Amino acid sequence: MIHPAYGVLRPVTELASVLLCENPGIMTLEGTNTWVLRGPGSAEMVIVDPGPDDAEHIGRLADLGPIPLVLISHKHEDHTGGIDAIVERTGAVVRSVGSGFLRGLGGPLTDGEEIDAAGVRIKVMATPGHTADSLSFLVGTRGERSGGGFDAVLTADTVLGRGTTVIDTEDGSLADYLESLRRLHGLGRRRVLPGHGPELDDLEAVSAAYLAHREDRLNQVRGALRILGEDASARQIVEHVYTDVDQKLWDAAEKSTQAQLDYLRG
Repeated sequence: MIHPAYGVLRPVTELASVLLCENPGIMTLEGTNTWVLRGPGSAEMVIVDPGPDDAEHIGRLADLGPIPLVLISHKHEDHTGGIDAIVERTGAVVRSVGSGFLRGLGGPLTDGEEIDAAGVRIKVMATPGHTADSLSFLVGTRGERSGGGFDAVLTADTVLGRGTTVIDTEDGSLADYLESLRRLHGLGRRRVLPGHGPELDDLEAVSAAYLAHREDRLNQVRGALRILGEDASARQIVEHVYTDVDQKLWDAAEKSTQAQLDYLRG
């Protein structure tokens, strides 16, 4: 993979550019993708996920131009930590599902809502599972008829640019996640603009691959339970099933395995 430079605003589509935050890690891959949405000829822009509380990153965003609106995909700090800093620099309204991240008078985001801002049309799509508040955003040009013209989807942590998604242990749900993947698959072949990792060309194909991977893992967990016993712990199953995965990732795998156990035992 060709790695984009940190701190460089990189155009990806006609309407969407990405600014990669320098917060690499096991869970964040190369770092958090902050998406900058702006229609042709617009001086203003919409920011999706300002990223962590990183002064340089927030400063680069604020210097791009007027930012009247910030949208939040979900609650995790690597996407939300910079909210107050960007509001202080820009005066932006911040909208999300969770009330703890709302700033200004915009109100909570709702499934199916369409937003016209900065020359861009944005449709909100609830895609819970990674977290209970996870959203995706369909992006198209202003003025097109509802239901068409969305050529890209910002999938945040629901579909990543590489690897697979961990189900949050606090409020994530594998059942919800599988249903969200099916909804995304139903959108067809659209560009994927993820919260981490490189953009992808075909949402239909990648969501199908995600669904197949989850079913494979569920079958592996079912098999492990037959061998280890129905009361086996998530860690025991990880050590039995994830022999093909670097042990540095086993803690994350344990979270996903617990979600799989909750799903199967539920």
